[in-house]
Amino acid sequence: MKKITLLILLIFSITSCVKEEERPDTPTGNFEALWHIIDEHYCFFDYKDIDWNQIYQTYKVRVNDNMNREQLFEVLTDMLSELRDGHVNLYTAFDNGRYWNWHEDYPTNFSDTLQRRYLGTDYRIAGGLRYRILDDNIGYVYYGSFSSAVGEGNLDEVIQHLMFCQGMILDIRSNGGGDLTNAEKLAARFCNQKTLVGYIQHKTGKGHNDFSAQEPQYIEPSSNLRWQKKVVLLTNRGVFSAANEFTTYMKCMPQVTVVGDRTGGGSGLPFTASLPNGWTVRFSACPTYDANHNQTEFGIDPDYNVTLTDEDFNKGKDTIIEHARTLLNSN
Repeated sequence: MKKITLLILLIFSITSCVKEEERPDTPTGNFEALWHIIDEHYCFFDYKDIDWNQIYQTYKVRVNDNMNREQLFEVLTDMLSELRDGHVNLYTAFDNGRYWNWHEDYPTNFSDTLQRRYLGTDYRIAGGLRYRILDDNIGYVYYGSFSSAVGEGNLDEVIQHLMFCQGMILDIRSNGGGDLTNAEKLAARFCNQKTLVGYIQHKTGKGHNDFSAQEPQYIEPSSNLRWQKKVVLLTNRGVFSAANEFTTYMKCMPQVTVVGDRTGGGSGLPFTASLPNGWTVRFSACPTYDANHNQTEFGIDPDYNVTLTDEDFNKGKDTIIEHARTLLNSN
């Protein structure tokens, strides 16, 4: 687990040393700066079959030095949307440019109303985790964001409380990511030996294909309490970034089954850079892969694709949770 974190820190320290050519603080200068930053450092051009030079020609004619800031923001955001990447954002003091199509054209497959029914009012809270024992002796744990801290003591308490359950449902639906350290820490509670979970590369030059060799990533078992029984991981299209990485980790654990919808993706580790006017752009700079060297930028398929149905919703049932319960009660 520590190896992944140290490697990420090394990558970011290397990338942070890149010096961009200084350009004037004009609409044209900011356009040129943004296009070149992405051109030299973005990591999915070939994978997504993006002709960035053609995109330059398309958007260059929309920029002139008489534009106001809102007009410039619109053009730059439209250009970045051509990357089809939820990790690509343009941050200003008045708005954030973002790309939402990675999840907004899909069913949510998650309901706060239904979750309140399953959690009840007497659920426990341990750091970012909410958990309780369902009436069929299945442990249910919800982690809504990897930005919410979870300590080793929190994880010990959860495992101890659910120790005599038949199995665990670990629900990360609509978890948009956050701190990858939390994802690693949690995954370490489900493995008993050093486990290969994927690979990572980083940019070594300005060319679109200038990458280092793929470096293996491992999860090492926690020295604290570890869960030894079956686990069903629940996912939907809202699972993104660090939560997407966590799904790749858990797919490598033999006792884990993934149920729900395909994740939203977001496999590249993000990096930030500044434009001459002070606006900040975030983008995917370091491609990551699963243990079979496959890209997960466009999401990860579950073992069982299950959709939340209107019929079950009207009955107060979560189709995906009920499917997980059936799997855990079948053996």
